Amino acid sequence: MAPENFTGVMEFILMGVSDRPELQVPLFFVFLVIYGMTVVGNLGIITLTSVDSRLQTPMYFFLRHLAIINFGNSTIIAPKMLINFLVKKKNTFYYECATQMGGFLFFIVAEVFMLAVMAYDRYVAICNPLLYMVVVSRQVCLLLVSFAYSYGFSTAIVIASSVFSMSYCSSNIINHFYCDTVPLLALSCSDTYFPDTVAFISAAMNLIFSVIIVTVSYFNIILSILRIHSSEGRKKAFSTCASHVMAVTMFYGTLLFMYLQPKTHHSLDSDKMASVFYTLVIPMLNPMIHSLRNKDVIAAFKRFLSKPCYSFKPM
Repeated sequence: MAPENFTGVMEFILMGVSDRPELQVPLFFVFLVIYGMTVVGNLGIITLTSVDSRLQTPMYFFLRHLAIINFGNSTIIAPKMLINFLVKKKNTFYYECATQMGGFLFFIVAEVFMLAVMAYDRYVAICNPLLYMVVVSRQVCLLLVSFAYSYGFSTAIVIASSVFSMSYCSSNIINHFYCDTVPLLALSCSDTYFPDTVAFISAAMNLIFSVIIVTVSYFNIILSILRIHSSEGRKKAFSTCASHVMAVTMFYGTLLFMYLQPKTHHSLDSDKMASVFYTLVIPMLNPMIHSLRNKDVIAAFKRFLSKPCYSFKPM
């Protein structure tokens, strides 16, 4: 990001979810509740899967990191968004905007691959239960999680760098509630072909690769479940992956709508609504999806309430 690219613009103005003054305070309280529930839910999952000895399995190890990612993604977006509901000048400085974009890309790409990793984990658990602890060993778990984080970091560096290597020399009003690639590039007075192409190819490859992993995993899971003779066995097998299927469907569906439509069909207002869903609503819903129907998590929560001073027993 060379100095000459700062021409005329040292800060950006975020339009927010809505520019109607009468909606700012009500929207503040709505999103404050959403963010509060996100923080409580995800920190709760992180705590329970860290301190309860019965949740020290690969499935809950991956769930813990999904909660970390959801918490991080919301925290990159929500605090600034909430402040902007209450102030007149919704400005964000150049490097603050770049940092927010980088953080968002890091967490969203990491979540894409974490959901794929969780699908693979369920595949091994259901299709090869006798080899589960061997195939998904501690070392493999750490390797898979490290890959998700490192790939997310490298993607964030490449895309954010390409976006902020453009010149922004006229309008500085971003039609969004955070610094995202599409609305920011719409303001550039440079040729945005390269960052547009990089962002589109990266999003397409990441989604296609992870969707293939999820699809193949669940195709084999369904085949294995159909081979189970007892209805009770089939029900138990399905219940172990039902929560993940719901989380995957919501997340991938929203991202596919957001990023894989042609640029000519993009509507920034509809993109904002989709962004609200996958940056704020889904991170709030994931802890509920993975805990309300999970007897192990509910039992761990009851044990934690009755005996909160557990010794810390990480996986």
